[in-house]
Amino acid sequence: MTRDLETQRRYLLESLRSAGIHDERVLAAIEATPRELFVDPQHRQWAYADQALPIGCGQTISQPLIVATMTQALQLSGQERVLEIGTGSGYQAAILARLARFVVTVERYQQLACQAARRLLQLGLSNVAVFVGDGSLGWPDAAPYDRIVVTAAAPQIPQQLVAQLVEGGILVLPVGSHDHQELLVIRRTSSGQEVHSLGGCVFVPLVGKGGWEE
Repeated sequence: MTRDLETQRRYLLESLRSAGIHDERVLAAIEATPRELFVDPQHRQWAYADQALPIGCGQTISQPLIVATMTQALQLSGQERVLEIGTGSGYQAAILARLARFVVTVERYQQLACQAARRLLQLGLSNVAVFVGDGSLGWPDAAPYDRIVVTAAAPQIPQQLVAQLVEGGILVLPVGSHDHQELLVIRRTSSGQEVHSLGGCVFVPLVGKGGWEE
């Protein structure tokens, strides 16, 4: 099984390159992070399939191409403080921890947050702080951030998150309806914000005061 997973991991990296993931630091972080650790045992054989998988509490671990695309869009150099909204399995946080100076990640489900924290500890990733709370409001106590990534879909660009960015900081998140969203990249500027789309996507909803109602 281990050899099969290694082969699948190589195929996944090749497919990510073919799909336009060109940041070698992002590819190296994905290669170094065992996705099988972040999926339920019954889904382990599909750990390196380029698809989302259920992780409990009605949530999913995102498709690897989406993880890579969002991470690449953050343009990380290694010195940034990053806020992640929607810890989920902890996989995206593990990728970010290998690419940024420090990561704050917020999860609304305590069960998922605890599982993610254990996995991150198991990998020796000590530059991540996991919190339980309403991530739709960000995490003001540790603001400002150089980058923010949201792994759930908001009905509109959450201005409370933009406000927690430094000038020049980048926010990446899906925005749209429950059924379809656009993956947006927002840069905070001195005069407001610049927005561009990376294309269509489908995420679970961002539930909370700054997102969708329960």
